[in-house]
Amino acid sequence: MASAKWLEKPEAHDFPAAADYLDLLADSHTVKELTERLQGGTIAYKKAKDILRAAQLSLLPADNPHVAADLSKIKNGNALSPILLVRGDFATGVPLQIADGYHRVCATYYTDENTDIPVILASWNRQQ
Repeated sequence: MASAKWLEKPEAHDFPAAADYLDLLADSHTVKELTERLQGGTIAYKKAKDILRAAQLSLLPADNPHVAADLSKIKNGNALSPILLVRGDFATGVPLQIADGYHRVCATYYTDENTDIPVILASWNRQQ
């Protein structure tokens, strides 16, 4: 299987998708602040296996329609959008949140669990 290629920055529609997800977890003021932090964030690189572990999420099956679509993009050499993450809290047991890109993380795991994935990581706490 080919290795994943990545866009230099997230696509515009990724931020509203992240906000929709985060709206299930936090009040609208917090969601707005987090979305702004994600939009202003810089790219870092994290491994697919570590993202899933920190988020405490299971690997979705390769035949999941969204994962399969991303695997097809990888096979065809199409670039994927970076992942939007919100840092968890180790002390309180709050896991990392994949605000946008769960399917892309799973697809890249299938190609190589050690894949370095471009991410933007924001924190709930402004000081982190």
